[in-house]
Amino acid sequence: MRPQKSQLFLGDLPVGCRLLVRSRIDWRFASIARKNVDSIVLSVASPKGRNYRLARPSDSRLIFDGKIPYLPADESEIWRENFSHYDLRW
Repeated sequence: MRPQKSQLFLGDLPVGCRLLVRSRIDWRFASIARKNVDSIVLSVASPKGRNYRLARPSDSRLIFDGKIPYLPADESEIWRENFSHYDLRW
């Protein structure tokens, strides 16, 4: 019998932890900027070099792709297929 994997939520991650979130058009990197009792503030990197903040409930379920955590989106797409290009020179 396999041991069951424990369910992790966004509130379980420490401040500074990086994860993937779905924007309107693609998947982007984010980091946890602030933790409140009922919400988590994420700092999301924009492809144009700016950052913006999103608030999400602390009980949001996380999914892992290997060791990479991401917040599930409504769409059933794989994050690797629509990941944001930050700098095409590299």
